[in-house]
Amino acid sequence: MSTTLPADSLVELAARKQLPHHQYTDPATVRWIAANRPDLPDGPPPPTLRPSSRQLVTCAALPADWLAEARCHDSLHGIRHAVRTAAMAALLAEATDLGEDDTATLVLAAAVHDCRRLHDKDDAGHGARAAIWLTDNAGTVWDHFGLTATPSRLTAAGTAVRLHDLPYEHFSPDDHADHARTRTITDLLKAADALDRYRLPKLTWWPDPARVRSRAFTILQPTAFELVVRSESAWLAGTDSAEAVLTSLASMELIG
Repeated sequence: MSTTLPADSLVELAARKQLPHHQYTDPATVRWIAANRPDLPDGPPPPTLRPSSRQLVTCAALPADWLAEARCHDSLHGIRHAVRTAAMAALLAEATDLGEDDTATLVLAAAVHDCRRLHDKDDAGHGARAAIWLTDNAGTVWDHFGLTATPSRLTAAGTAVRLHDLPYEHFSPDDHADHARTRTITDLLKAADALDRYRLPKLTWWPDPARVRSRAFTILQPTAFELVVRSESAWLAGTDSAEAVLTSLASMELIG
């Protein structure tokens, strides 16, 4: 690949610290991502998702009016990120033998974790805003996923969403107490979100196993990378954001 990238590519803008508030991938950035494929160890391919998880991942294509900012729909934290994070959450759940009920709660939380973002930069507090929104709209959201909003599910999903954008070292005593009650779902949401960082236009922002608490994280890194490249390329070719990810998952034989 040429070492010269267009001045308006996300990679060049990131290097100059000039990224706009709303960031949309571009062909040069996707070529750069593909050219920087990390040297990841080979491992067994992830399993095809069970039928219940496939349906939940499909539901991660959120209604547009669930987003706080319309300009985020196709941006780096928009619908493609939501569906990929939901898919990674489902795969992490499979790899850790998480029960079906907890898997459903995890995938739902992964789908909505960024829905209250206002932009693609460091939008402080977006996790807390999304947790409040999820509580206020629990019936609508759980119905969309074909689930029942029980008190335990509400607590687990809301806590995971609230804490997803807080590094562990920044947890307050109350955060630690909440995390202790919903540890598995919170940790897996953080890991799923981190696995999708291959879409970001700077290598130092890519997934770092040291920042998550999931033994299955490294196993899924090659899958996460491939999913980013395929789905971002599909979107650039004109496919709808949700379909770009779902067709990519199908081509990787992760969903039927």
